[in-house]
Amino acid sequence: MAVLGTLALTACAAPASTTWYRAGAQASSPAQAKPTQTSSPAQGAGTGATVRSPSDGESDVPASTEITFTAHHATKITVTLTDDDNGAVVDGAMRADGSSWVPEQALKYDTKFTVKLASTDQKGRSATHTSTFTTMEEPGDVVRLDSQMGDGQEFGVGAPIVLNFSEPIPEDERAAVQRRLFVQTTPPQEGAWNWFADDEVHYRPKDYWKTGTQISLHALFGGLPLGDGKYGGNDITVNASIVQHDVRINVDDKTKQMTVTEDGKTIKTMPVSMGKETTPTSSGHMVIMTKNAQELFDSTNDGIGPDQPGYYRQVIDDALRLTWGGQYIHSAPWSVDDQGTADISHGCTNLSAENAQWLFDMVHIGDPVDIENTGAPLDWTDGWTDWDRPWDEYLEGSALPYDESGDITATGDAAVSFPMKS
Repeated sequence: MAVLGTLALTACAAPASTTWYRAGAQASSPAQAKPTQTSSPAQGAGTGATVRSPSDGESDVPASTEITFTAHHATKITVTLTDDDNGAVVDGAMRADGSSWVPEQALKYDTKFTVKLASTDQKGRSATHTSTFTTMEEPGDVVRLDSQMGDGQEFGVGAPIVLNFSEPIPEDERAAVQRRLFVQTTPPQEGAWNWFADDEVHYRPKDYWKTGTQISLHALFGGLPLGDGKYGGNDITVNASIVQHDVRINVDDKTKQMTVTEDGKTIKTMPVSMGKETTPTSSGHMVIMTKNAQELFDSTNDGIGPDQPGYYRQVIDDALRLTWGGQYIHSAPWSVDDQGTADISHGCTNLSAENAQWLFDMVHIGDPVDIENTGAPLDWTDGWTDWDRPWDEYLEGSALPYDESGDITATGDAAVSFPMKS
């Protein structure tokens, strides 16, 4: 199954109940058709399915609209959505609970569309219902969406999916946004969304990603009403993967040693120097956020000027960012004599030039970094801190409820299976 909004198992090859239906395609068995049965047959109702929304002839319809319908004794239903301007058929899929049919991307603005429902009942009788609607004009006030997980890229086992909005999303609109965020993985893994801020939402699995996982994100944000005349400005599709080898870093300030493991086996131990007492390194569960062979470190970004104690401005080699607050693992040849024995940094984890280069060449964005025994707890949301809270607490950051069984909750959350792209 795919994930939408809250939690479910995710997979590339979905079971029959979440099979991807191209427009015009039919389910070949009652088991496949089951999700499209949106209501119990009404007594005395005729065979067929009728569109509930958008209503026939409706105008000014959001480009994010989904097709809902009522089925009457129908066991097989085909949904076909056509762009009346050019006759093109719109691809889409049913939600797993049959609550709606979802176009694969935002619809064209200011365009008339025709919905055709073709249905068959248990006795083989067929019926067709057609309706039309017209989408709204392109809005002028839109919110943009960006993904930190790049298309075609490879990430470490701790990498969260991070989505950023150009403007804050009102709290009462977040559930609607989250219902339009689809994640599929192969192999299947349980996962959840968490609103880190009003303009940022993350997705992580319950446990670290399995090595070799294929991830497909479909963020259908374009055209979504956000209140106060604002609308989602764009959709995003990302196909990424997780590395073949599980690389993790542990740093212990008690021993002043860094241990690097691959697939559970220690491959290197290195001495470190960490943050001094006045600028301690944070303890907690982090991941590598960025990798830069060289990066300018400038204390003026923290308000420490040239004439003040603690001022620095220096190009640093092999910089691996861990927090937005400026904590890194990096090359620090000036502190080699203190590495393994004393903490003298401004909060970063110092390595020798040789060890830093080895680590830089070894690791990936998204590799987990656990730091312990510094006495300074990691600030939640200071970076990609998704793993610094237990699963039950992480779930509290979702705008939609979660059912531990993976079943659809009473609020109407449901899954759609989108095709994976190679």
